[in-house]
Amino acid sequence: MDFTPDATTEALRATLLTFMETEVYPVEHHFHDRPAAGAAQWERPAVMETLKRRARAAGLWNLFLPDDEHGAGLTNLQYAPLAEITGWSPEIAPEALNCNPPDTGNMELLAMFGTPDQKREWLEPLLAGDIRSAYCMTEPNVSSSDASNLVTTVTDDGDHWIVNGRKWWSTGAMSSDCRVLIVMGVSDPDADARGRHSLVLVPRDSPGVTVERGLQIFGFVHGAHGGHAEIHFDNVRVPKSHLLGERGRGQALAQARLGPGRIHHCMRMIGMAERALDLMCRRANERTAFGKHLAEQGTVQHWIAQSRVRIDQLRLYVLRAAWLIDTVGARAARTEISAIKVAAPDTVEWIVDKAIQVHGAGGMTQDHPLAMLWAQARTMRFIDGADEVHRMVVATTELRKRSAVDATIGS
Repeated sequence: MDFTPDATTEALRATLLTFMETEVYPVEHHFHDRPAAGAAQWERPAVMETLKRRARAAGLWNLFLPDDEHGAGLTNLQYAPLAEITGWSPEIAPEALNCNPPDTGNMELLAMFGTPDQKREWLEPLLAGDIRSAYCMTEPNVSSSDASNLVTTVTDDGDHWIVNGRKWWSTGAMSSDCRVLIVMGVSDPDADARGRHSLVLVPRDSPGVTVERGLQIFGFVHGAHGGHAEIHFDNVRVPKSHLLGERGRGQALAQARLGPGRIHHCMRMIGMAERALDLMCRRANERTAFGKHLAEQGTVQHWIAQSRVRIDQLRLYVLRAAWLIDTVGARAARTEISAIKVAAPDTVEWIVDKAIQVHGAGGMTQDHPLAMLWAQARTMRFIDGADEVHRMVVATTELRKRSAVDATIGS
């Protein structure tokens, strides 16, 4: 395994680092979370359109898509160092490059399974950054880590599907830029557990779609990014042509969406950890306590050293998972994907916590990005599946290995 960035990655990396310094960091204050204040709360600062235009002109656009037709044609291994850089400002940089979830996963789904008409109506404007989308899977009244628990229905009614149910944590759906919802529901209740669900494309302005409220994440509403919506679907009718992929294949499509997209979060989280460490070191060199700089305190030195060790370990783990997806496919790399989904938030949450401690009370305020980074890291233990589920996947693989060895020895 050779993880040395190639010439393409290095060139994009240099351009992106400059873009972050000259365009992204100077406007971060525009994106500070604000108290809820009507519909305007959910709209992006105007500067985002400027950032998107300049990123596209610089060739920093749709870097996450591996095919040349729709994206930059980068492998996961090539994209990983670039996604890490965007993690230094996760509220702004991914969207500025049109590489932000949930749109990335939704674009992957449409690119892989969409019909020509679906691509024309939804994928093309998403690729252009002209609209946003939301993914509606999680439900408030059931454990949604187990998709077989979902109760929202997608009922066959002649030339239409009728959608009934309630979803929440539909990121971005509060924004007027959100034009389409990808909804998972039970279409075949008598089928086996893996064949009961389908995905349908629901225009956000469809009659019967009620976006009820924006949920908070540890007090953050993420208004500038369209919030995290709770949505009620009441007899919503959409044409049969709005079925995404095959009927009854909703769970399989959801897993396809979470293959490469699942590790994009982990790539960005390395950048989040690097920024937290950078802020920790700066603060330690500037502040004094008990007659000497914090940087001279043994406890703080230990935190800094451990942070560097943990970041470098995590980076290698994520790069290996990316390399495996490129070489053997996401399905064969399922265990490694689950493993980094456990390792990344655990590592980043620890490092950000120590950076907050070094900053004292200020670390909890909007004066620094640390509270936002901590909230994101803690939230990642649920996104794309609870970390308990991913631990179960890793443990099952290990137990099977031992069972196979024991069977061989026994024979």
